[in-house]
Amino acid sequence: MINVTDIQVMKPLLISHGFHFSKAKGQNFLTASWVPQQIAEDAGVDENAGVLEIGPGIGPLTQQLCMRAKKVCAVEVDDRLKPILDLTVGEFDNLEILWNDVLKMDVKALVEEKFQGLRPMACANLPYYITSPILQVLLEAECFDSVTVMVQKEVAQRIAAKAGSSDYSAFSIFCNYYAEPEILFDVPAHCFMPQPKVTSAVIQLKIRKERPWRIDDEKIFFRAVKASFAMRRKTLQNGLASGFPELGKAGAAEVLEAVGLKPTVRGETLDISAFASIANEIARRKHG
Repeated sequence: MINVTDIQVMKPLLISHGFHFSKAKGQNFLTASWVPQQIAEDAGVDENAGVLEIGPGIGPLTQQLCMRAKKVCAVEVDDRLKPILDLTVGEFDNLEILWNDVLKMDVKALVEEKFQGLRPMACANLPYYITSPILQVLLEAECFDSVTVMVQKEVAQRIAAKAGSSDYSAFSIFCNYYAEPEILFDVPAHCFMPQPKVTSAVIQLKIRKERPWRIDDEKIFFRAVKASFAMRRKTLQNGLASGFPELGKAGAAEVLEAVGLKPTVRGETLDISAFASIANEIARRKHG
């Protein structure tokens, strides 16, 4: 098996295929063998797992996943990597590479087709510039046991942030709605080529089998969350009045009072259960 994290191996391999890193695709390849190994181990990949990998690059994580999983499906948008991946992961008969853009695919249908009878998981070293859209697609598919990804450390902290902290955001609530996140470990910039300007972190999102909140209308819930964080330094009353013009400030104050909150409360201090109560009260007023 080719050690693609060894720079002495990687550089000649890339040069021989005329490959140049694409800034537009956010390409940074791993040069530390412990990283993909630890991602695969900490993700809990085993012989019962079917793993969807997003963006295999030249295959360091792909190799580790294939050594452990029953089946791996890797989705790669850059077909310049085809001859390289033929060399680095071509030996694995439990691997299927799909040359496509995961954001244009029906992930749920793909998982149902490829991983029948297996425990579906997603693993990826995500390009920084499309981390949020890809995570959104993976979580909304609601078909994985867990999603383990390497992202910019700041993003990992935002995903795992608790109510009231400076990192807490609408994206924190979105991710925590679908999953329970845990930051596993940091990956320094020197573990990549070319080196990014930031530290990365590996985070695992264990998908919730059951959600501990009753939410009557999911659309209203996420609309309320988005409205409250769109005006972060304003009171939640102002945020809700702006996000739900039909309520107005008076209606927003009534909603907050109905769920036992003061009109001066700020959205970034509230957890999911509080937003669930607010959304359910708005839904009750809208739908009767």
